[in-house]
Amino acid sequence: MMRLECVASLGDHSDRVWSVAWSPRGTVLASCSADRTIRLWNEEGPRWVCNEILSDGHNRAIRSVAWAPCGTKLASCSFDGTTVVWEKDENGEWETAATLEGHENEVKSVSWSPSGSLLATCSRDKSVWIWEVSDSGEYECASVLSKHTQDVKRIAWHPTLEILVSCSYDNTLKLFREEGDDWECFATLESHQSTVWSCDFDAKGSRLVSCSDDKTVKIWKALDGNSKDATWKCICTLSGYHTRPIYDVSWNKMNDLIATASGDNALRIFQENPTSDPDAPSFDMVHKDEKAHGQDVNCVTWNPKRADYLASCSDDRLIKIWRLVSEE
Repeated sequence: MMRLECVASLGDHSDRVWSVAWSPRGTVLASCSADRTIRLWNEEGPRWVCNEILSDGHNRAIRSVAWAPCGTKLASCSFDGTTVVWEKDENGEWETAATLEGHENEVKSVSWSPSGSLLATCSRDKSVWIWEVSDSGEYECASVLSKHTQDVKRIAWHPTLEILVSCSYDNTLKLFREEGDDWECFATLESHQSTVWSCDFDAKGSRLVSCSDDKTVKIWKALDGNSKDATWKCICTLSGYHTRPIYDVSWNKMNDLIATASGDNALRIFQENPTSDPDAPSFDMVHKDEKAHGQDVNCVTWNPKRADYLASCSDDRLIKIWRLVSEE
């Protein structure tokens, strides 16, 4: 079995913490909050300390934050309807490089493509926007995708292809790709019975995990391999483990463990049964921390370079960094 050991509990935010994101090298953790600030955390010896506070970009709660693949740019989105791109200046100080406007109301999620040449945003206005990033640092809207019928909660890029997945209050996930001069929805994934809060690809991009208000986690597989023409099918449903809505899910890109964050204040870790059928796999819960936080856990994310490190954040205003320990 396994257990989570709390390495750090960081309480500098003055309101609920909505999202945390590791830098590409896994050395910096960004957090964003309803207090309208972004904080950047670095490991210094045995402690994690906040070395940067970005506070002049938004005038309402910051819902999501995401690092560009280069590690020198950061994007944040807010209930104020804007997305801000932050870059380091010549002196190494973070500054606002661009403010992207267009969504009619709250922007819920932001995500960079694997190449860093595209940025996606989604909103309560039911739309997903694709932004092209020019070599000169200009951001231009390439497409507005209005395929969902309700609030779009989260977006995530395929790890190697320019394929975007979104999930929504309309109970579905949708997959988008570029076709000719525009973007199109090429698959709608239907199986959840309520709001789909989050989703994440595995390392290869051939499988996808989603979590929902219906208290289930679902595993989806690309049946035709890792191509842009793949047909996606739900091959596994994890039910009976969660007692409240599941707000976030993260697929570890190094060891395939899946972590969930829930409205019951808990973190759970799932592992695929190695003897199960790959086309109809089973997963076992290998750890549950019932009191990971004092309130709803809003976000959970595996470190991209340290397979045993995990970060979470909550309505309790805390960010926690965890180390997964194997117990013989």
